[in-house]
Amino acid sequence: MDRLQDGQVASQPPAAPMDISSTIAEFVHRYQALSLHRDSLDNLIKDLIVYSESVESSLREENTNLLSKLREKELDLEDATRSRRDLQQQVQQLHVYRDAVLQDRHHLKNSNPYVIALMDGDGLIFKESFIAQGAEGGKKAAYALQTAILEQCGSYAGDIEVVAKVYANMTGLCNSMRRDGSLSNESHPKDFFLGFTQAKASFDFVDVGHGKEEADNKIRETTKWHLRNNNCKQVILGISHDAGHAPFLDELFQDPSLRSRVTVLEGSPTAPELAATGVNLLNLNERLFRSEKLIDRVPIPPESFSPPAVSVKAKAATASVTSVGTSTPATSAASTPAQAPATTYARAAVKNPIPPPPPPPQATLPTQTKLPPATPRPQQTTKSTTWNPGPRGLDPPLHVSQSALDTIKKRREHKNKLCNNHYLRGPCAKGAACSFEHSYRPTRDELVAIAFLTRLNPCSNGQRCEVGDCIYGHHCPSVREGVCTHPFCKFGKEDHPPGTRIRLHKS
Repeated sequence: MDRLQDGQVASQPPAAPMDISSTIAEFVHRYQALSLHRDSLDNLIKDLIVYSESVESSLREENTNLLSKLREKELDLEDATRSRRDLQQQVQQLHVYRDAVLQDRHHLKNSNPYVIALMDGDGLIFKESFIAQGAEGGKKAAYALQTAILEQCGSYAGDIEVVAKVYANMTGLCNSMRRDGSLSNESHPKDFFLGFTQAKASFDFVDVGHGKEEADNKIRETTKWHLRNNNCKQVILGISHDAGHAPFLDELFQDPSLRSRVTVLEGSPTAPELAATGVNLLNLNERLFRSEKLIDRVPIPPESFSPPAVSVKAKAATASVTSVGTSTPATSAASTPAQAPATTYARAAVKNPIPPPPPPPQATLPTQTKLPPATPRPQQTTKSTTWNPGPRGLDPPLHVSQSALDTIKKRREHKNKLCNNHYLRGPCAKGAACSFEHSYRPTRDELVAIAFLTRLNPCSNGQRCEVGDCIYGHHCPSVREGVCTHPFCKFGKEDHPPGTRIRLHKS
């Protein structure tokens, strides 16, 4: 210690000498351990590299796919953008087109507006004061109807057109008015409706002929057609007398929008069934229509069944022989020219009685044994007034000159028979193609003879015929004193008075 304190460093004792062999072995061992560790690290690194390459390859492939999808989406987006812009432009164009269409629709809907009146002329009867004036009364009635309808249109009256159509059976209407006692002249109804039609281009009278449903069907179908037209603002129906239209109105009113567009024009009081539908009503009886229905007040004698006639050629004779064929439907008054009432067979016979030989016989077709002239007896008149063959009644009697009858018969025998159609109906429709005579100018008596011989042929419609001036027979005209004098009568048993003895009739 004293030595250390004196600054002297004590020397270490010398290390013991190492075992060289053991040291080398330790180094070798340690090297081998380090080599194993290094090899393990190399393997780890190799595995990491392989895994990294695999992941990188997978990510690269996925990235490629994503890039491809991204490109596709970009293309889709571009297409969608372009399409959206196109659609926006189309929508804008459609808006413009829609506005134009709405404007056109509004213009079309409100341009040329009209009101149509469809009237059943068999039940909605104009006042007698109009009908008695003939064609002039028809024009006045047309203008009065137009004025009355426009008054209902208020401020729109200046823009509204009035259309009117009257459907009726002219012959049946004349008969009904005659039985009612409201017809003073046979020509007045036809002249009245002719004037009604001529008053305005939009006013028409249509003669629908026989059959109750004819006018009804036309009114219903025409109503449906016009209600489908937006320009039609109102349909006025002259059907107040007919309860049969109630189901039709109920069907129409299934569409609530149509209820305000339909009005019933009253003449006679509205049928309860029609009123129950809640339809609008318009009454113009103070101006235009009768409030009473036509009823049978006056019995019609057989001689009076002779409606106004269409005259034959004035050069042919002074008396007029008239007819329209039984199979020809009655035409509209719009197509019938106005003319003065012609003289019928019965009137010609009354106004211009045939002079002696007294009294003029009622001639028949040639027989094997010529019958002597027979003077009409009161018994014959009694039969003609008491026996009613059917709805048509008795044909007006014809007083025929025997000499004129013989003249016409001789022409038949010499095969130059006169054309009934030409002389009784007017110019023959066949013209030069007709096989009968057209150039002969018969006298008045010969015209009556032609008519008498024509009447020996039965009308195909018989007592159902409603052609007032039909030229054919509606019952046998050859019955005298209870005997049918015609040897080959074409009429049936029912066309003879009860108890008539018939020589030979067509079976």
